[in-house]
Amino acid sequence: MEVRVGLLGPGLIGSALLRQLFSQRDALPRFLNAKVNVVAVANSKNMILAPEGLAELDQNQVPDAWKTRLSCQAGDVAAFDWSRFVDTLSPSKSTSCSVLVDCTSNESAVDLYEAAIQRGCHVVTPNKKFGSGALDRYRRVLDIAKTSGRNFMYEATVGAGLPLISTLKSLIETGDSILKVEGILSGTLSFIFNTFDPKVNSFSAVVVAAKEKGYTEPDPRDDLGGVDVARKVCILARTLGLPLDSLNDINSRSLVPEPLSGVSIDEFMTRLPEFDAEIATQATAAAEKGEKMLFVGVVDVSTGLEKGIAKVELANYPSSHPFAQLSGADNIVCITTLRYGGPLGGTPLVIRGPGAGAEVTAAGVFSDIIQAVRTHPRSV
Repeated sequence: MEVRVGLLGPGLIGSALLRQLFSQRDALPRFLNAKVNVVAVANSKNMILAPEGLAELDQNQVPDAWKTRLSCQAGDVAAFDWSRFVDTLSPSKSTSCSVLVDCTSNESAVDLYEAAIQRGCHVVTPNKKFGSGALDRYRRVLDIAKTSGRNFMYEATVGAGLPLISTLKSLIETGDSILKVEGILSGTLSFIFNTFDPKVNSFSAVVVAAKEKGYTEPDPRDDLGGVDVARKVCILARTLGLPLDSLNDINSRSLVPEPLSGVSIDEFMTRLPEFDAEIATQATAAAEKGEKMLFVGVVDVSTGLEKGIAKVELANYPSSHPFAQLSGADNIVCITTLRYGGPLGGTPLVIRGPGAGAEVTAAGVFSDIIQAVRTHPRSV
């Protein structure tokens, strides 16, 4: 069987995925009984199409090789045209399997999922905009994928390459009842709160350090505002069956002081120390009780989906709790179910590891591609 892959967004994650796909090209036939060809790569403006498969670019010498190649229209690089892109990607024969991979963070790419599935493609993405976007579109695309025998896979939207979404689905499919999912879902905020100690440093100083290390977005308010965590919580909630209409259904805490929400980045960084005292007081109060203050996302459906709660908050955890023992920028998620930590006994299921980074996120996307291929109907 031939597997045809079309990639939207050859940025950090997309380029890492291409590197991984090409490096495993000779091994994949042994695992999948299939040959994988990358037949289309596009950014928001340009694209490269190769119905027989693209050749690998040397990303070891030029890490931005795909970005550079797509920077201008010349030779085999043409203006992006969705019709031509999906025509090249779509199954060329009954023995073909096509996978659209969206490694962008754009809303516009999300609008292409439905059309791709209707053309016979599986869809794989780390893009959080779909799973946390309009509920009617979310339901419609998943319904179309189900009825057409195609997969919509989004493991890497939460926890990068951590096996979180697949674990939740497996628990549900095997008859377990998930009661609560809570976690530290932002590598940036994980680093900040694992580093922050009011006896040693100020909150603003830790934010500056996180920015200097490249952990934050260029505007740290994009991280401190909690929207990224809220998107992940929305995706987790919908995976559990909690029908959140939008991010507005999530009780979300922002760490951005209101007076600094509309100022420039430079002014924000300069004035952030003015607000250190409040968060230092909270952290100190937690420490005096033997607890650690952390920024977490929570989906609680222990009283049923009808009364389910989704929230993003500052919460205190005992020093013995796995969350309080986290270090660096790792993510960690605690899943409580009937079988794990619930009425049937045992302890909650804990998943921990890198929750950000191009290589691990690309690996999560790669794994989804493999699973899509494995479940693709094969001609007898």
